Amino acid sequence: MSHDPVYVTRPFLPPLEELIPDFSNIWETRVLTNSGPYHTALEKALAEYLEVEYVSLFCNATIALVTALQALNVKGEVITTPYSFVATSHSLLWNNIQPVFADIDPVSLNLDPDAIERAITERTTAIMPVHCYGVPCDTDAIQKIADKYKLHVIYDAAHAFGVKRASGNLFAAGDISVLSFHATKVFNTLEGGAIICRTAEMKRHIDHLKNFGFVDEVTVVEAGINGKMNEIQAAIGLHQLNYLEEALCRRRLIDTQYRQAFSQVEGVTCMAACNESISNCAYFPVLIHDNYPVTRDALYALLREHNIFARRYFFPLISDFDMYRHLPSANPANLPVAGQIASKVLCLPIYPELSDEDLQRIITLVQNPSGEKK
Repeated sequence: MSHDPVYVTRPFLPPLEELIPDFSNIWETRVLTNSGPYHTALEKALAEYLEVEYVSLFCNATIALVTALQALNVKGEVITTPYSFVATSHSLLWNNIQPVFADIDPVSLNLDPDAIERAITERTTAIMPVHCYGVPCDTDAIQKIADKYKLHVIYDAAHAFGVKRASGNLFAAGDISVLSFHATKVFNTLEGGAIICRTAEMKRHIDHLKNFGFVDEVTVVEAGINGKMNEIQAAIGLHQLNYLEEALCRRRLIDTQYRQAFSQVEGVTCMAACNESISNCAYFPVLIHDNYPVTRDALYALLREHNIFARRYFFPLISDFDMYRHLPSANPANLPVAGQIASKVLCLPIYPELSDEDLQRIITLVQNPSGEKK
């Protein structure tokens, strides 16, 4: 029996008929960009939902990361993780900053605070951690290090939208947090992103940087770029917020079913649940160990044979790519935990519209990759 492809994620979209009145309004007014009414409304709505004061919307999270570094005037070296999407460290290269890779914690898969401190040199000016898979970093430990060495902290929070933490708002940590609203994320505006900052003054600075430095038609105060979110994206985002809790509930249900199904499967480890946080279940990574019947890559291939497109997030490590591997910190001996995780990880499909039938097909294949009758 042939099945439709099942990808690691599928973008959630609100009903098209709900968007038509807003699209019609945008067509009628011809206000397409430059901080129009939908842009302003979405910034306000996100600030309320995320319980923060200052949100600056962007066309995408990569431009937001590049701008965050500019806003804080970061130079020299920045300590970051090799276990992420390449945009994290690419934003450093685009600012002529040298990434310094530090190893990750084997449980959270986030930057190990001890490894961060060992990586600090006289050229270090900032730390750029990632809340990997939406699991919060050890923000208290990282802030202590930052305070001790007078470093900025920019969180790549691309995975973390919708994560709630008992010990305090995740986005209150560090100097800046950068969110992604890419199509694959829990909350999307097709493409998009945002910077969360601490002060009105910093928000003004960021807003100038994302719009060519314009104050008015005769005044330019910053060497800015064009990072603005348009009105179509913002309108979609406003509707997405109405469905977010429903989407998160479905993700959490799928997460629970995976965990129950794999709890007794030898050689498969699900990522540890973080007890102090309410997860957004943005990803479902498993680690495939040597005592599993087949290799990680063989399971990856088996799933593809059944039209199920899992992903090896994050393999290879960023530090293995040509533009980074020459760096001393990219030496695999410096990153033993990250290397081990990258060789074992497989992210399974998880998204609100994943059907129960497809979910069960995935579970069955992982439970019994050899197809033996039981």
